Amino acid sequence: MQPANVNPLVNLLPLLFIFVIFYFLLIRPQKQSQQEHKKMIQNIQKNDEVVTTGGIHGKVINIKDLTVVLRVDENVKIEIEKNHIAYLKKQ
Repeated sequence: MQPANVNPLVNLLPLLFIFVIFYFLLIRPQKQSQQEHKKMIQNIQKNDEVVTTGGIHGKVINIKDLTVVLRVDENVKIEIEKNHIAYLKKQ
């Protein structure tokens, strides 16, 4: 009995199938989420109420190139990087 000649590419099909599933279940949704977050950050305006990734709630009072200044309480202002804004609060 001779072993059947199997094309080596056939052995790679399961790996390719797993990669395609991995792409559509993990990578693609994460890219879409990153694009939505980037769009949200680009559209931030003064007086928007935001929540940071650290859970700090504040109102945007100044926008710079890479940072924003938030008023978190009377006479309390903090400057954070834009990419640490988690989401805008509904107004």
